[in-house]
Amino acid sequence: MIAGSIVAVELVDPIRLCKGHIGLFNLPVIYSFEVSLSLFLSICDCECERRRVKLVESMAAGTVVKNNGGEYNGRMTSFVLLSCMVAATGGVIFGYDIGISGGVTSMEPFLEKFFPEVYTKMKEDTKISNYCKFDSQLLTSFTSSLYVAGLIASFFASSITKAFGRKPSILCGGAAFLTGATLSGAAVNVFMLIFGRVLLGVGVGFANQSVPLYLSEMAPPRYRGAINNGFQFCVGIGVLSANLINYGTEKIKGGWGWRISLAMAAVPASVLTIGSLFLPETPNSLIQRMSDHQKAKAMLQRIRGTENVQAELDDLIKASDTSKTIKHPFKKIIQRQYRPQLVMAIAIPFFQQVTGINVISFYAPVLFRTIGLSESASLLSAAVVTGVVGTISTFISMLIVDKIGRRVLLMVGGVQMLVSQIIVGSIMAAQLGDHGGVSKGYALVVLIFICIYVAGFGWSWGPLGWLIPSEIFPLEIRSAGQSINVAVNFFFTFAVAQTFLAMLCHFKSGIFFFFGGWAVVMTSFVYLFLPETKNVPIEQMDRVWREHWFWKRVVGQECEVSKMEEKE
Repeated sequence: MIAGSIVAVELVDPIRLCKGHIGLFNLPVIYSFEVSLSLFLSICDCECERRRVKLVESMAAGTVVKNNGGEYNGRMTSFVLLSCMVAATGGVIFGYDIGISGGVTSMEPFLEKFFPEVYTKMKEDTKISNYCKFDSQLLTSFTSSLYVAGLIASFFASSITKAFGRKPSILCGGAAFLTGATLSGAAVNVFMLIFGRVLLGVGVGFANQSVPLYLSEMAPPRYRGAINNGFQFCVGIGVLSANLINYGTEKIKGGWGWRISLAMAAVPASVLTIGSLFLPETPNSLIQRMSDHQKAKAMLQRIRGTENVQAELDDLIKASDTSKTIKHPFKKIIQRQYRPQLVMAIAIPFFQQVTGINVISFYAPVLFRTIGLSESASLLSAAVVTGVVGTISTFISMLIVDKIGRRVLLMVGGVQMLVSQIIVGSIMAAQLGDHGGVSKGYALVVLIFICIYVAGFGWSWGPLGWLIPSEIFPLEIRSAGQSINVAVNFFFTFAVAQTFLAMLCHFKSGIFFFFGGWAVVMTSFVYLFLPETKNVPIEQMDRVWREHWFWKRVVGQECEVSKMEEKE
């Protein structure tokens, strides 16, 4: 520290002095660092309490270095923004596949070629229930095979991400998805079609494992929520693009428009694959994989736009040293000290899938055909609902998530989805029987409340279901934790996709009340068990669990200094 620096010395919380208690106060001193520090330490002569002091150093220019609140030097640079935009293309391929698979499975030429049984039931069986027209295990296998492949691939992606870095995993994801898109567009039988889906699943598995980590590690802490929500924003763009393409290709005479829909997935996959070749590696990964800290420091300086990054670098090195002592992260993550992160890695993706969003995302065109809309109208309705509304609401989430926090958005979104599902379920129960349709007026009401539902998901569980798991894991278990998160997500995506059409056939309108019940459970879970993580540096995230009313009983309430006191 050079003389003449301004040192703000602050007692935080309130803290406990050796003889009694004292409230929060500030002691700014404009002297040399040595004089300032000596003056403060004369107030508190207890060694353990000196460790609880927050020293906020600010040079004459006024730049914040670091404090216990989690501030680092740096700003949002164009280099970081561009890198994250390229990486977030991984969300586009995921969203595009969600939108495409739902759209093509409602196209009659596609069904006639690959799923004639479903086509026959839809066109010729006048006695079959509206809710059961599309109930086919082979049809759902087409949709859900991607998620089985993604689940398995995510565990391989974990090892590659940890050993070789985030960039190679993103590259593998793009290349696999590109190959799968080519096969799907050229498919001549159902086996070739499903094999293409499997390769798409491998691509999505790698991308979903590595991209959220990449975004969280590259972003400055105070912008991490917005940057990471860019992943879900890109998912929304992918869904919107897919639905609009489906709407256009459905009108192509000759019945081969579905090939264009499936093959166009190669466009975002090519952008991701080629773009990943030029992506920088994250400083976290550089430090974790090599001992050349200067290279990591140079990268950190570049992405933060400042030379003074020592405080953040020290935290990264400390986290890396801890991670290198862990040989088996999947065994480590089940230990008591990581229990909160493990619970969240399982609970959050589970809740994200049982919001019922797959009712809309996968089968929105099918659902709208169920209530009596034409093929063209159902595709357009799906494009509006899952595309425009979802994308706009996710963009709103990007703007406010680092201001109002994760918890508020999750709880507001949960209530919004619950109310929408109850109303839609009630209308369908009262107006839609096993045969016929609903009036245009009621169909419009259903469409409006589904829009409200999608908006609720779009600024809550959609983006935050990816953001929160990517930011809560310490470096030593980060790849393993993210793999568990992705695997659980894919498993329950597969389960919902595989069972939804059968559930729709048996539950009928009750399907909305089923998912509405889960909305109550997940909102209560967030209120009780999820701490706020906004603006907390990713390598200091462990403190939010030590301060939480419930998790402190599991991981230990006291900080490191308090533990030293207890030993004494």
